[in-house]
Amino acid sequence: MTKFVFVTGGVSSSLGKGLTASSLGRLLKSRGLRVTMCKLDPYINVDPGTMNPGEHGEVFVTDDGGETDLDLGHYERFIDESLTKMSNTTTGSIYSNVIAKERRGDYLGKTVQVIPHVTDEIKDRIRRLGSLGADVVIVEIGGTVGDIEIVPFIEAIRQYRRDAGRGNVCYVHLTLVPFLAPSGEQKTKPTQHSVTELRSRGIQPDVIVCRSDQPISESLKRKISLLCDVPANAVISAVDAPSIYDIPITLHEEGLDRIVCETLDIDIDQRPIDLATWQRVVSRVHSTNRTLRIGVVGKYVSMPDAYLSVAESIRHAGFAHGAKTHIEWIDAELVPQEVTSETLRQLDGIVVPGGFGERGIEGMIATARIAREHDIPYLGICLGMQVMVIEYARHVLGLSDANSTEFNSTSSAPVIALMAEQLEVTDMGGTMRLGAYPAMLTPDSVVAALYGTTVVSERHRHRYEFNSRFRENFEAAGLVCSGTSPDGRLVEFVEQSEHPFFVGTQAHPEFKSRPDRPHPLFDGLVAAAAQRAEGREPHIFTPETVDTSSL
Repeated sequence: MTKFVFVTGGVSSSLGKGLTASSLGRLLKSRGLRVTMCKLDPYINVDPGTMNPGEHGEVFVTDDGGETDLDLGHYERFIDESLTKMSNTTTGSIYSNVIAKERRGDYLGKTVQVIPHVTDEIKDRIRRLGSLGADVVIVEIGGTVGDIEIVPFIEAIRQYRRDAGRGNVCYVHLTLVPFLAPSGEQKTKPTQHSVTELRSRGIQPDVIVCRSDQPISESLKRKISLLCDVPANAVISAVDAPSIYDIPITLHEEGLDRIVCETLDIDIDQRPIDLATWQRVVSRVHSTNRTLRIGVVGKYVSMPDAYLSVAESIRHAGFAHGAKTHIEWIDAELVPQEVTSETLRQLDGIVVPGGFGERGIEGMIATARIAREHDIPYLGICLGMQVMVIEYARHVLGLSDANSTEFNSTSSAPVIALMAEQLEVTDMGGTMRLGAYPAMLTPDSVVAALYGTTVVSERHRHRYEFNSRFRENFEAAGLVCSGTSPDGRLVEFVEQSEHPFFVGTQAHPEFKSRPDRPHPLFDGLVAAAAQRAEGREPHIFTPETVDTSSL
């Protein structure tokens, strides 16, 4: 029977519920259990797709086209499983579905209320995930216990233990144990208040994970145990770690997976843990012998979480090459006036990630030109590919008015245009390509060499595309369309083979990178950046020169 772990948080937001849940998922998977994960978010938006990334962080995209919270990225990277849109539920989507049912008459004219109708809808979402074959479903509740908008979710998971059975549900509560410098003490009072708030809602936590900047002493654990009515071995110290990838090891040493398994009646003697794979990841993280400077030039850099998966993908590639990747966040609006060509030329590599809207576009175009003209390794992702195409059209093809119709609908050279125009569809409205799509790569191309195959699948989130009317012009001038949709109508990859690394993709490869398997495109970028840093001759990627053993 499927087991369920519910992870709640108290005292403060941003304590790391997502990373704690992800780490637990990795530990349980390392015991041979099939694990899936879910995020319940209390905001009223139906999904994060229309939320401002500068406020909320990146929108993570699943294979089936779900636009989800960024924590799903942590989930996938840690448990190494591809999740679906079912793994992200918001208050907005819950109420939207409940209201739709009421309008259809599904409730037979009954008064629709938070209890039982809204809570039943929440439980149905959790139950459906549990029906897909996982041994353990880990559910993170967004927000903080005590927030008014979180109440229906807390009530739903309270009921769930009664529905599923006591031995099939475990409640994990994450709290803060602050250190007060004037007194020189760690204080448990915030944890006590947080647990009291949770218990007032009918939930007694089975495990308390204490976030702190210093280890929690055994005497402090006993105090929390006594005052919060949990066993002392169920009080887990989650001290700040040098890297997020150290967290599973730290929590295992504290016994988190053991106490969760005991609560769920999982025989740990029959499920011995094998952390060898993850320990190799941690060893790579801490075995860096050089530093590479990678610039991320975007429009949301004031909120680095807007590019969370990009940053992690860069780091994954760095691990594989024994390098610490120092990411320099560069506001595209400041290029080239304040962030000059000389500044960018000091970088070992550049990534221009995705985005929407006109702000910062000219700075990104200038960045692509500097990277092209000065042989700086460059990876363009979605919008980053589009700006490299616009730049090439302006300064190599001589089409000075070249642009995307997203930014200039009257451009005489619309080298980037709405997807509807490429597919010869009259009206697609606001439709985007969302989720996984296949691509065919040109044999002997840079991208085919990096992937080690000519058929790939990547996740997408965009509505503008390379305008195929200009394809022959670009290829004659040296910017090759090295990957297309299977029918050949949509361009997926572009590259300049004579450059050390000048590659663009219409997709979002950052969503598929893993700490022990860096994504091929990021691996290629970092490999080229390492060669630039060492002052070696530019390296041209071919099938014979790419080592795909680590990919």
